[in-house]
Amino acid sequence: MPTPRPSIALIGAPSDAGANLPGTSLGPDALRIAGIAPALRARGLHAIDQGNLSGPGVDHHAGHAPQQGFRHLAEVAQWNAAVCGAVAEALAAGHLPLLLGGDHSLAVGSISAVARHCRQRGQRLKVLWLDAHADANTPATSPSGNLHGMPVACLLGHGPQGLTHLAEHSPALVPAQLALLGVRSVDAAEKRFVNALGIEVYDMRYIDEVGMRATMAQALYGVDRHTHLHVSFDLDCLDPTVAPGVGTPVRGGPTYREIQLCMEILADCGALGSVDVVELNPTRDVRNQSAELAVDLLESLFGKSTLMRAR
Repeated sequence: MPTPRPSIALIGAPSDAGANLPGTSLGPDALRIAGIAPALRARGLHAIDQGNLSGPGVDHHAGHAPQQGFRHLAEVAQWNAAVCGAVAEALAAGHLPLLLGGDHSLAVGSISAVARHCRQRGQRLKVLWLDAHADANTPATSPSGNLHGMPVACLLGHGPQGLTHLAEHSPALVPAQLALLGVRSVDAAEKRFVNALGIEVYDMRYIDEVGMRATMAQALYGVDRHTHLHVSFDLDCLDPTVAPGVGTPVRGGPTYREIQLCMEILADCGALGSVDVVELNPTRDVRNQSAELAVDLLESLFGKSTLMRAR
């Protein structure tokens, strides 16, 4: 018998506290306007929109200097605590949490809750981080102090206690549980950090050389239906000609077909357990096309296929 598909809990986190500029706080509602819940329901999935979480706003125009290497740390920590609690509740209720961001610093709370859930169940965890950036800066290496450039480091235990101990366990992840895909803009210090820890990296040079199909086969090696796969999808992973609505665009990302194939392969593996979709900035978008693209790709992640021929 096929495994029943879980209901999907849509959790909005309208925060730009960790970002370099305002706008990602509008991301969750832009995804709703683009039809995320109806699109999932049209696929026969039970999508429950739990609305938006509450948290503090920040004034990006005030020009606050980093404090001890961070901008807006208290606000980011408060948002992540709320996200961690909401994702934990969704998992405990048997739902698949789909976090609608918000900036990528929110993944600290999301993945901390997922990691605790997997530890409690004795379940293997694999996190696939789709991003143009490594997001592995620390307070000592970050050129800006913006926390959306630090979530990978925080999840690996390198960051402030308010973010590294969200689920009472630090580090939330070990390097072997994490793979970065699509990266192409990495600070020198981040590169040293990632390489020193031995984190799996499938950068754009790798994808260009071997293709997306072979890349995904390698990234998902060992992942099976007993694995909890978490996909943390930053829209700036995509080439900005495809998805302009992001705050930190980097040329040379995956094409539409490459990322659609990536999503279909992730769906085919049967291990998807939780998802973040982050860094959608409607103030930088063109007629909401990035939000509509995100919805289209999430449909592929949840089972929509371009495959016509028999398997």
